Parts: sequence; C-alpha cells; structure tokens
Amino acid sequence: MVDAKMLNKISSAPGFIAALDQSGGSTPGALRLYGISENDYQGDEEMFRLMHAMRVRIMQAPAFSGDKVIGAILFERTMDGDADGVPVPSYLWEKRGVVPFLKIDKGLMDEENGVQLMKPMPDLDSLLIRGREKGVFGTKMRSVIAHADNAGIAAVVKQQFEVARQIIAQGLVPIVEPEVSIKSPTKQEAEAILRDEITAELDKLPAGDKIMLKLTIPTVADFYAPLVEHKAVVRVVALSGGYSTDDACEKLSHNHGMIASFSRALAEKLRVSMSDDEFNSSIATTIDQIYAASVNKA
Repeated sequence: MVDAKMLNKISSAPGFIAALDQSGGSTPGALRLYGISENDYQGDEEMFRLMHAMRVRIMQAPAFSGDKVIGAILFERTMDGDADGVPVPSYLWEKRGVVPFLKIDKGLMDEENGVQLMKPMPDLDSLLIRGREKGVFGTKMRSVIAHADNAGIAAVVKQQFEVARQIIAQGLVPIVEPEVSIKSPTKQEAEAILRDEITAELDKLPAGDKIMLKLTIPTVADFYAPLVEHKAVVRVVALSGGYSTDDACEKLSHNHGMIASFSRALAEKLRVSMSDDEFNSSIATTIDQIYAASVNKA
C-alpha cells in the first residue's frame, strides 16, 4: 500500500527531488567534483564510505528540508546506511520531511539500436520488499537513448513499463527514467518518438496505477505537457543530464508542471574542503535556485 502522506507530498507539494543515487560507475566522478581524487582512497568500500559521508552532509544541511526538497533518490548502500544514528529513509522522512526513493537498476547494457537497455534485475522483488520495509516510497530506474531509433526507443519504454508494473505490485511508486542524451544529434526527434511510446504505455495501465516520469529537459519547452496531465502520472521530473546548474535551471523554468530531480547540478558547487558554514551556505543557494526553476515558471 502506497503511503498516503508521502503520495500527497510528492504529487502536490512545491519543490524538487534530489538525486543522491550515484552508483559504482559514476561515484568516482562525483567524488572528483567534490574534491576527492582516486588517489585519496583505495578500493570500493572506502570510495562508498566517502560518498556516503558526502550524502549525509547534504542531508544534514539546514536547507535540505521538505520545505523545498520534497524527495530524495538513494543508492542502495545509502538506503542501508545511517544519518545521525538513524536509518537514512527514516531520517529523511521523519527528521527532514523528505520522501525517500530507491535507485533499483543495475546499470546499462551495451548500446543497440541507438539505446542502452537496463541490465537484468533478477533479485528485484527482494530489493523492493526490503526497500518498502525500510520506509521507501518509490523507486527509480534509468535507460539511455542516444539516437532517434524507433525500435530502440520502443524497447526502452517497453522494458521500463514491464519493470514498473512489478514495482507497483509491491506497493511502491516507480519513477520511469528513459533519459535522452543531451549530446544526441537527433535529440528532438527522439523526444517525439519517446512521448508517443510513453503515452501508449500509460494508456494501458489499469485504473489506479500510478507512476512518475524522469525525463531529459525537452528541446521544445512544454513538449511533455501531455504527460504531465496524464491521469496515471503522479509527477514529471527533470534530470540535469550533464547541464550545469545554471543551464539546467534556465531550461527547466520554461517547462510548466515539470520539477527538478538533479544530481550533478545539485552538488557541483560543493567541496569537501568547505567549512560547515560554507557548505551549508553553498547548498542553500543551489537549493533556492533549483526550487525557483521548479516552481516559478517563465
């Protein structure tokens, strides 16, 4: 059963969703941006410990609260960790008023037909049950679209919605994320195919089933407005996709009903060497900027 209070917050509260879900492949880059190089740690365990410390520092910042940050997407190890001695999902919801989500995909397959499908997730049901028991509200899973290939994009959307139905059956709300690369030479054409494929899958969902969408900010402003309005969609959120914070926020501000779910753009100005006051001030400024782009539309 979906938590009604969390659903109400995610569906209607002003604000945005923080993406704190970098996994093995993207963690070194996130740490480098933070000021920690590969020479500063040895092995995955130490790398993930440093990443967890960074995420907890973000969560503990006074500005990181449910007033502007309505949700946070967690890496599995972050979900299993603590903040101030409290399990992270409980800390987020009970202490900060932030709805917890869990990244569930296991990475991407090699590109075929202009897209990268998700790798198999044979243990998904057990992960979903564990996440639900820890207080997680929903999930997120990512595929990547590099070219406007009809067959490839159809395969991405089909796989995403097959897994989404499995997630819904476990009482969670899935965030479907078919990312169109901002470097795609056929980005706008890919978005048109993607919108049609998503609409067809949404129309097939049983009455009462709810999903969220996490999409690249479209080339044409408000292009995803029909998806924002679809009765099966709780919320449409935007990924930053490699854009800088300034660029991502400027583009997002022209898309009504679409809120941010930024990762790199949220943390790009944070450094491990900052004092707590400097760190808290920096992230407060970024949170205000992303919140404004999510709520105040051009």
